[in-house]
Amino acid sequence: MPGQLALPERVDVINIGLPMFADAVAAQGSPVQQVDWRIPAGGDTSLVAALARLYGTAADEVDAANAEVLRRLDQGVPWLVGVARADEVVPGMDGNTLLHCGPAIEWPQVCDPLRRSMGAAVVAEGWAADTAQAHRLLESGTVGLAPANHHDTVVPMASAIGPSAPVWVVDCPDGGTRAFAPISQGPGEVPWFGRDTDAAIERLRFLRDVAGPALRQVVDQAGSLDILGLAAQGVAMGDDLHMRTQATTNLLIRNWLPHLAELPAPSRTELARFLSGNHLFFLTLAMGAARSLTAWAGQVPGSSIVTTMSRNGTTFGIRLPGSDAWYVTDAPPVADALYYSGYGPDDAAPDIGDSAVLELVGLGGPAAGGSPAVAAFLGGTMADGAAATEGFRQICASRSSRFTLPPLGFSGTPLGVDVRQVVELGVTPTVNTGILHARSGAGQVGAGVATAPLACFVDALLELARAR
Repeated sequence: MPGQLALPERVDVINIGLPMFADAVAAQGSPVQQVDWRIPAGGDTSLVAALARLYGTAADEVDAANAEVLRRLDQGVPWLVGVARADEVVPGMDGNTLLHCGPAIEWPQVCDPLRRSMGAAVVAEGWAADTAQAHRLLESGTVGLAPANHHDTVVPMASAIGPSAPVWVVDCPDGGTRAFAPISQGPGEVPWFGRDTDAAIERLRFLRDVAGPALRQVVDQAGSLDILGLAAQGVAMGDDLHMRTQATTNLLIRNWLPHLAELPAPSRTELARFLSGNHLFFLTLAMGAARSLTAWAGQVPGSSIVTTMSRNGTTFGIRLPGSDAWYVTDAPPVADALYYSGYGPDDAAPDIGDSAVLELVGLGGPAAGGSPAVAAFLGGTMADGAAATEGFRQICASRSSRFTLPPLGFSGTPLGVDVRQVVELGVTPTVNTGILHARSGAGQVGAGVATAPLACFVDALLELARAR
């Protein structure tokens, strides 16, 4: 009929919001593009107002600070320069004090795996004859507790270290920062897995008396090491440098092999046996390197980029640059997990350790898309690993020029977790981690991925907006 509107024979659809409408169009064979739009910050008016300020009137100031933080995280070069006892090099490390993972915590709130690790450390230091006496000293306050992060130090899983523990000494000359991390304790009956057996205590003594002095000699002879330069090679070979460090560990041992061979007997054989069975040996070295970068980046005030992310098995905390303030909430469970035979979610302790510092510099979760081993914990396919990396891209302000992922077209790993993007989208970082038994002292019972709680990011965002 004249003047009647003619309907198009083909319709291309853009659907905004609920995906069910896009699914219905696709089911009819028509082209459709889904736009995953959601109300910012879940529609919370106070958060929307804070975001409007940080993306609006304060945006130039925040973006300038972020650019400098990202530059430091991406371009700083941490060097391994030595191995020493903690009381020789760690600031404020003296007296009867243990440095522990995560935010500050009092003894009554310490979770079971960390209590066991603390008890083992007290016995290894010679302050107690057994773990029962060690716990009494800890309960009375005779042995003090302090967060490792407050002493330029990071420790993995349920770690607590005393003054005699050997530590890596890591310098970032670009920023004049120095950081420390303990030598990896290795697998098996070890305190960082929440074990307090005689064998676990003996491992601490071995590190202090055998491995520490031997590695000190190796580093002195080999000279300083570009830690993240080696890590970048490992990422290209399938490491994420958090859950999997085998490739980078092997590269390190190869570099050190001539100096390891020159060690005197019997320490040469003992150290070689220890290294051959320690597939996570490079983990703490990478953590120390990351801490030296976040310490430098943390000197920039006014940034919305997270420079501390840590957990103690009871609480989870973050910090922003230019401030010592912690934003703390409950530690999350490790949800996406594979358990050893006979164990399951009911046995699992909450997420624990300082190793989430790696996710802040483009390693761990951001590198999952290049690691088949990590993808196995995320669904079993490389697409699942890529999805984890893409999840970080939503909440990160930049990409690493140092760590690239061959399976993803050699794209740089996501870098710089931005609290604005986290709160706006309601998407928090994920952390690749091990799982410890919550009660029995059985040690590691699996591994998986923990999702950071949103509450601490919300608190940090609101405080940043108030300060602007």
